[in-house]
Parts: sequence; structure tokens; C-alpha cells
Amino acid sequence: MLRWSPSREVVMAAVGEWTGVEARALRQASRRSVRDFAADLGVAVRTITNWERLGAGTRPRPDTQAILDTALGRLDAAGVLRFEALLSRSRGPAVAAVRGGPRVWEYETWTEDIERAVTAASHQDFTAASDFLERWRTRWPPQDLDDRGLYLFARTTALAGDLLRDRGVLLGPRSAARSYADARSLFEQLGIPRRVAQLDLSLAVVTEMSGDLRGAAARYAELSRDNRLSDRDRLRAQLWVGTALDKQGLHDTAMPLMASAINGFEAVNEQEDWGTAHQKLALAHRGAGNLGEAARLIGVAESAGGSTSPMQQVRLATARGHVLLSDRATVQEGLAVLDKAAATAATYGMSHQLRSIDGIRKNVELGGRAAKFR
Repeated sequence: MLRWSPSREVVMAAVGEWTGVEARALRQASRRSVRDFAADLGVAVRTITNWERLGAGTRPRPDTQAILDTALGRLDAAGVLRFEALLSRSRGPAVAAVRGGPRVWEYETWTEDIERAVTAASHQDFTAASDFLERWRTRWPPQDLDDRGLYLFARTTALAGDLLRDRGVLLGPRSAARSYADARSLFEQLGIPRRVAQLDLSLAVVTEMSGDLRGAAARYAELSRDNRLSDRDRLRAQLWVGTALDKQGLHDTAMPLMASAINGFEAVNEQEDWGTAHQKLALAHRGAGNLGEAARLIGVAESAGGSTSPMQQVRLATARGHVLLSDRATVQEGLAVLDKAAATAATYGMSHQLRSIDGIRKNVELGGRAAKFR
């Protein structure tokens, strides 16, 4: 989360002229009694009670306005957030945003909604996650936001891309690729190279999922050496080079890259990625015909723990089903595993996973038909 303290000028822009409404909000935000607040301002207790009783119908004298300005300027960041929230509730929805953009307290609510969206997305509750994000993406145009607002807008847009990717909406004007490109442009404008590189990685994933395996492998290879990324992200890029090569049938080339990524994830203590890498390596061994080793690696991936999200459950079950279907003795067991994975994917709207499962089934059916004619 970004740490940000509002300046006195920004706070004053939200206040305008002091009335009894603003004075009451300031007293409550500073957590003072009427008597203490009056003593701090150097006015009579009756003056404070009159302000609060008359509300917007009273205007403190010009010299008292200046005293209130000073008292507001002494609030800490938490006090300012309380003041903004109290003022917004007192005035209602007609309160104007600072310079057309968010008020101070809205930044905090926006940040909290991003965190809620991340949690919802981790459980594949795409509807809730999207609701948390879209309420902010449509509220202000980017040109009305300061740097903090642009950062939150970019994070929101990138997360919206993740939701679209997991739903299988990859290309087009309202797609994962478009959201990632828009977020990347904003982070580039803000001068945050690590976020830019992370969006480059996300765009490479879309390239792979869209079927351009050679292009994705080349981009992953570049990013695996990109110092803008963290160690973990570079290792993920290396793993995904192997994944893209494996999908092209280059199993023997892919396996050493995946094994190296596994060692790297162990070194940086990334348990979930370590398990996922074993799953990917299992599929490479399946492609190479090493079914015993593939089954062993799937077992390692299943025992690794880590994420219990529906998405990861579906991916792991799909990999196990794929391995089981490669052995005639376990075809029926493999189909049952895929049926269960497909049911979970359908429940959570995982369109891309459903297409993957359907493709595996079709390949099995084609293989069975070919065997009948041999």
C-alpha cells in the first residue's frame, strides 16, 4: 500500500469556507470535547455549541476562520481521514472532490477495495472482484487524478486484466490484453519500471494463451533476464519458457529449464511456485512418454500444499487427468478426474480451463478412433 499524507492545501481545498458543519467535523475528527475544543481555539463554549446547532447556517468570524484553518493544519493523516469522512457524511453526496478527483478518504476506500478484489479473485469470485474494481474505474477519468490516483487506477486496470484472463477473454477492445496495455502505459507514465515489467510478463502470458507459442517463449526468455523484475518473477518467466516450448513438442529442451526453475523457487522459498513447477515438469515428461516420472511429479505437486484456490485445483486436476489418459490402463480414471475438473471450472466461469479440458478429451477421442483403424 502506498503511504501518503495530505498537505494542508489539499485539505483546505475540500473545506472552502468554514461553517458550523465543518467546525463540528473538525472537533469530532480531533476527538475533543466541546469544552476542550473551545479552549484550544480560544473561544467560548457557547460559540462552539451555537456553531454546531446552526450547522451550515452559521459562519465563524474571519479571524476565527483563520484559527480553524490552523487547527485543521495540525491534524495528523489519520485525523484528516476522519475529518474527510465526517464532512462527507454531513454534507451528503454533493461534496465536490478536490480538483475533480478523489477526496482523501476515498483513496483509502479505493485501496481497501483493491485488496478485497484480490481476495475475491483468489477464490475465483469474479463477479465480486469485478464489482470492487469497476466502481472505481468508471468514477474519474485518468486526467483528473494525481499520481496516487493514477497508481490506484493502474492497479485497478491491471487486476481487471487478470480477471478477464482467468475468464478466457484474451483479445479485443475489452479484453485482458487491452487492460494490461492500458495499465502498462500508466505505470510507464508514473515511472515505476517494476510494474511495467510485470505487465510485460502478463502480456506474454496472453500471447501464450492465444496460441503464439514461439512469440511467448521468446518474450519469456527476455523477461527471465530482466533486472526490473523480482527474483520470483524472473523464475516464473523461465518456467514459462519451458511451458511454451513443451506445448510445441520440444519436451527435452523444456525439461532442464523447468528443473532449473524448481531449484530457484526452492532457493527463494516460494512453495506455491515450486509445486506449480513440478506440475509443469510432469506434463513435459508425459509428452516425452515418461509416464512413471510424470505421475511421480504430479504427486509431488499435490503434496506441495500452497494455494487451495479453485483455479489451482482445476489446473492440478487437469494435469493429473492428462497424465492418466496417456496410459490405456487408466483412461477411465483420467476421464473421471477431468469431469470433476470441468465441473469446478464451469462453476467458477473458467472458460480457458474448460477449453483446455475439452481439447484434451478430443485428443483422447481421436487417438481412440485411430487405434480402431490400425
